[in-house]
Amino acid sequence: MNSSNRYLKYKGYEGSIEYSLDDGILFGKVQGIKSLISYEGVTIQELEKDFKGAIDDYLNSCKQNGNRPEKPFKGKFNVRISPKLHQELANYAANKHQSLNASVEEAIKKLLA
Repeated sequence: MNSSNRYLKYKGYEGSIEYSLDDGILFGKVQGIKSLISYEGVTIQELEKDFKGAIDDYLNSCKQNGNRPEKPFKGKFNVRISPKLHQELANYAANKHQSLNASVEEAIKKLLA
């Protein structure tokens, strides 16, 4: 794990890194999926090892049970906004000759830049 990263990464999955003051351990969970995959460790090396083991266990369990593993961050999510903002965005998209999705993606890119 690179010290500048905020998440552990392995096989396309990302996991959070958190610390429990009460227990004196590092812990986390895989982000972007509905299934709960958690891991822990006393050191960052232990945390990373447990994270990778948890991912491998999840993938093996899915394979053994004939289930398709969840893929994180599929690129789809629902957003609830006011009807007025929805209308304004739809008008913006129409004026730019692009889809509503393209306009939302454009706005998010600007927000995160």
